[in-house]
Amino acid sequence: MKITDARVVVSSPGRNYVTLVVETEDGVVGVGDATLNGRELAVAAYLQEHLCPLLVGRDASRIEDTWQYLYKGAYWRRGPVTMTAIAAVDVALWDIKGKVAGLPVYQLLGGAARDGVLVYGHADGQDVPELLERFQGYLDRGYKAVRIQSAVPGLAKTYGMSGGAGVYEPAKGSLPQQDSWETTLYLDHVPEVFRAVREEFGYGVHLLHDVHHRLTPVEAARLGKSLEPYRPFWIEDPTPAESQEAYRLIRQHTTTPIAVGEVLSSIWDVETLITERLIDYVRCSVAHTGGISHLRKIYALAELYGVRSGAHGAGDLSPVAHAAALHLDLATSNFGVQENMGHLDPAGEVFRWSYTFDDGYMHPGDAPGLGVELDEEAAARFPYDRRYLPVNRRLDGAVHDW
Repeated sequence: MKITDARVVVSSPGRNYVTLVVETEDGVVGVGDATLNGRELAVAAYLQEHLCPLLVGRDASRIEDTWQYLYKGAYWRRGPVTMTAIAAVDVALWDIKGKVAGLPVYQLLGGAARDGVLVYGHADGQDVPELLERFQGYLDRGYKAVRIQSAVPGLAKTYGMSGGAGVYEPAKGSLPQQDSWETTLYLDHVPEVFRAVREEFGYGVHLLHDVHHRLTPVEAARLGKSLEPYRPFWIEDPTPAESQEAYRLIRQHTTTPIAVGEVLSSIWDVETLITERLIDYVRCSVAHTGGISHLRKIYALAELYGVRSGAHGAGDLSPVAHAAALHLDLATSNFGVQENMGHLDPAGEVFRWSYTFDDGYMHPGDAPGLGVELDEEAAARFPYDRRYLPVNRRLDGAVHDW
């Protein structure tokens, strides 16, 4: 089953997406997500100039061999651009394999390990009352886990605010937006947010919160300790994870569960975090971590150490990546939770998907392959629109982690 064509489709139906389309001599078409928020064209060029020429003529059924060929053959390994490009190829080949077999991808991964995939949504507010109102909306829709973010009093802009659009999209404008930050204001505010939500809604729903890499290890330990009475499901990315050893200090001072991994791109980036049990959930993305083939190896390692999955699933991943994540979630024994932000209109004009949501759980569906199709004619109606993620500065003007 030889590959006869591999092409890259860049479109912006509500936000920018990069999609790899792989076609075989039998006319079977597979799709993979190659979107890297704010650096989309870097991955598109990596695919077009370096990987697509290598795919034509290869056997589409040899997924693991192709993965190793693209990874080891480049010599320059890892990194988000390389691993996102390889992920797109990997996911597209799994899509093809499922279509040829007439089976959904999760069946090829060993079959369902659960009936559905627990997902969490995002509730936010410019103040606590607005957050509580939006939180109720998620409960009304059946969510059993909700991420909570609130604007921090005293800061002009705060990470995670959707502006009421329902889907948070931070990438805006032709130049980066300038956000502001002050740690003391944040550390004082977040426990009050958790307290208000628990007083209003009790403990029957899981609460999650994204710190977004902004604290030092000591500050993160202080936050985790202060939130323990409110029993968070997790705090996400409390400090930058380039130094995995930093999490030892956090672990020594709090029992609040920790989730890390959305900006990490390989098993080596999370090895210490997992093997020393410094985190509770690994959040690597199927689209940025080498695809299904590599992410399932991370999950297998995590299972040995009691770490569960909690895959990144923001709107900056296309429906192709979301479907791939759901297939892997369904077949993973140490699954924890899946992020489900959704997609801005008119994404539904470009992508057709078969995954579903019901009463707090999602299912990838039973269509052969991933269950997602790309309409290339529709994609052509939405040309690329350059956008950047924000740049964060402390109140004194110094650049800080965003």
